Amino acid sequence: MRILVADDHDLVRETIASFLTGSDGITAVDTAATLDDALKIVAGEYVFDLVLLDYDMPGMKGLTGLKRMKDAVGTVPVAILSGTASPSIAQAAIEAGAMGFVPKTLGSKSMVSAVKFMAMGEVYAPFEFMQQAQEKTVGNLTERETAVLQGVCEGKSNKEIARDLDLQEVTIKLHVKTLSRKLEARNRTHAAMIAKERNLV
Repeated sequence: MRILVADDHDLVRETIASFLTGSDGITAVDTAATLDDALKIVAGEYVFDLVLLDYDMPGMKGLTGLKRMKDAVGTVPVAILSGTASPSIAQAAIEAGAMGFVPKTLGSKSMVSAVKFMAMGEVYAPFEFMQQAQEKTVGNLTERETAVLQGVCEGKSNKEIARDLDLQEVTIKLHVKTLSRKLEARNRTHAAMIAKERNLV
């Protein structure tokens, strides 16, 4: 199994390469510091089993770099590596054809397992990390906040919304405060207006 790790941070690149080098089943690890360097390497004599691309390195331009690499390597799995990308970006990368998303914070054993998993053609994304994205709905509100916003739009009081959702009134008050902040609304009436304008409920 031959892996290409492309990352513009020397320490990160070499650390990941050292995690993978010598691991059972991984025979070679090549490295690159930019997307252009990585593209030159895959155009060479070696055939790779997986290409790991840093989301923020020179040449990537977001998911444009992912497409360029996928076009260059054909059926070889390509995954995104990042220390800063959000769950929504990770989700977008996978939807764009990435074989997975690997946070740089993964421990050495988890990193090696993820790489082997993706090299075998399986999509990888850390469950807890991705769960953050799945908890969000339209307007960056959670499902609970959206339900509370629905009540606000119907002109219900916090007490009535609390009864409908089987929650404490103080909990509803907190949700209203949070969703108003997320929507940049001055008050609950303003929040309802924004929700209707954006078709959030």
